[in-house]
Amino acid sequence: MGEIHLDGGEVTVLKAMGLGGTSISGETLLERIHGLEEAEIMDTIRGLIMLGYVMSDKRSLHDLKDIEIANFHVNSGYSRELKDAINPRARKPQKSRRVRRE
Repeated sequence: MGEIHLDGGEVTVLKAMGLGGTSISGETLLERIHGLEEAEIMDTIRGLIMLGYVMSDKRSLHDLKDIEIANFHVNSGYSRELKDAINPRARKPQKSRRVRRE
């Protein structure tokens, strides 16, 4: 998989959701998100869902009321890459798999 690049809104939403894979209600999510306009919240959540990083139990999200009644969770298949993208300094350098044989 390639390296994931996130913008500020995406980082804010993912941090509010938590990367542990547990489900969060849309109402709780909206309470945790600060500093984003309604349109930016909508675009960010839709974008994360389209990329497959976030899963939702609702198929269509037209406004904040739809988000309030939905449940969300981070796709566990991307959780490690998303953690690295949010906090790149915490990434451990990968050891080389090359082994010298004699």
